[in-house]
Amino acid sequence: MTYIILHALAPIFVIMLLGFLAGKAKMVDNKNVALLNIFVMDFALPAALFSATVQTPWSGIVEQMPLVVVLTLAMWITYAVIYFLCIKVFHKSAQDAAVLTLTVALPNYAALGLPILGSVLGETGGTSLSVAVSIACGSVLMTPFCLLILEREKARAAGTAQGSSLAMLPVLMWRSVKKPIVWGPLLGVVLSALGIHMPDLVLTAIKPLGLSATATALFLTGLILSARQLKLNGAVALSSVTKLLIQPAIAWGLVLVMGLHGTLAITAILMVALSAGFFGVVFGNRFGVQSPDAEATLLISSVLCIVTLPLFISLTAGM
Repeated sequence: MTYIILHALAPIFVIMLLGFLAGKAKMVDNKNVALLNIFVMDFALPAALFSATVQTPWSGIVEQMPLVVVLTLAMWITYAVIYFLCIKVFHKSAQDAAVLTLTVALPNYAALGLPILGSVLGETGGTSLSVAVSIACGSVLMTPFCLLILEREKARAAGTAQGSSLAMLPVLMWRSVKKPIVWGPLLGVVLSALGIHMPDLVLTAIKPLGLSATATALFLTGLILSARQLKLNGAVALSSVTKLLIQPAIAWGLVLVMGLHGTLAITAILMVALSAGFFGVVFGNRFGVQSPDAEATLLISSVLCIVTLPLFISLTAGM
């Protein structure tokens, strides 16, 4: 099983390493990655998420609602707790806290979901559907929290903020929804719910964008890391432990409370037990927010999940 996990993680480390080396060697300017960031956030990832959600049958989404509930609550609880600690205990700025908490709360469904779940449960249509539902769940129900905070702080810095955060909420929500990274997967979910099937020509046309999404995002992450000096501290340690052990434990508790068992229970726990995702780091860079702790958490959790994932796979084997 460890070999399978290493096999799934290898592309992540190789592509991130290529981005890191390209930045260190100055083959790519690691100080100015705005254009690459725009490509990832406004084109590649939205195309990949739209394709995943629009091709997910609504009936399948409804059948997997228990999975959606477990994933959403596990992500929301983690986000709320870590954000509170970042602000009150570690005295981080709201932007830094938002980026770090998204990194911790949102697992790497896109890159690790299918390889890990496929190796445990078999690469069936049900497995692909679970991964697609997980990606949709994270992109539609999780990322807007980070975007709302980043948009709020951006408005305050520009002097365009008016009134309290609650009063600004409609404007902030509109700004977030307008971003392709949000409306892309959301549109896919809506079309799926309405039973509207996209023409094969459209899906074929955007398929290359979707295929490039994960690789480009990982390369960009490595490029960003090459411009930073990673440091270990209390926030990084807490974030890494939370991502690898506490958040999966929360998911396990939710599975027990909801009385889930079998494939659905295993899927819910293992999807949450994945390493931290790269969305937080990429989002932060898009808004000019640097979070060294988020970058360190991303790297550490990606390495240590080689140990923690086999643990949770073994523990869930008899469910």
